[in-house]
Amino acid sequence: MNLHAIRAIYMFEMARTGRTLFQSIVSPVISTSLYFVVFGAAIGSRISEVDGISYGAFIVPGLTMLSLLTQSLSNASFGIFFPRFTGTIFEVLSSPVSYVEIVVGYVGAAATKAMMVGVIILLTANLFVDMRIEHPAWMVLFFVLTAVTFSMLGFIIGIWAKNFEQLQFVPLLIVTPLTFLGGSFYSIRMLPEFWQTVTLFNPVVYLVSGFRWSFYGQADVSVGLSLAMTLVFFVACLGVVAWIFKTGYRLKS
Repeated sequence: MNLHAIRAIYMFEMARTGRTLFQSIVSPVISTSLYFVVFGAAIGSRISEVDGISYGAFIVPGLTMLSLLTQSLSNASFGIFFPRFTGTIFEVLSSPVSYVEIVVGYVGAAATKAMMVGVIILLTANLFVDMRIEHPAWMVLFFVLTAVTFSMLGFIIGIWAKNFEQLQFVPLLIVTPLTFLGGSFYSIRMLPEFWQTVTLFNPVVYLVSGFRWSFYGQADVSVGLSLAMTLVFFVACLGVVAWIFKTGYRLKS
């Protein structure tokens, strides 16, 4: 494996974060902090606890996951879409760099930036509420696996999109609503039985539930099922990326 090539792509993408610091780091942290203040104050005044956990602390994993998903998607999708848009992607494709190295470079940088934002949000949330992490190893596993998986999904979206409107379609109109409806701000056990069943078809439920379990030992679904669903999504995204490079879908035209 050409580590120099991976490092070059990775460092180029990471350097863009420094040039767009407000957009990449400051803006999502401020937005998530506002979510925390608004939801924590407005809803927290009416719901003091959920499953024995203060409402402010309960929503921390959900807010972190929301930011992690959206940042992974946006960073990876824009990272590969812009070279396609400008035509510079052909320089990368014609260079002595394998497809694996290209994916590792772009996806690795996107996941790193998303995790940076996630860590900052966790540190910021700790200023507002008392939270604990009962299973730190599991927390890191879900944190990293989710960032990498959704960075690959963002990579796929960046190749699929023909314009900036399509680039924003999936994150804004599909992933964000699924995250809000996936138990980020409430336990799905608070829903009527019918809607509990419907919600289980939302893949984000398993991500949020597993991540929250690593904090407080409380989950809407079993942690084993959460991990299994996350791995299935990871393998599915990996398969689509492999197919894209095998067929040259929207890369060779």
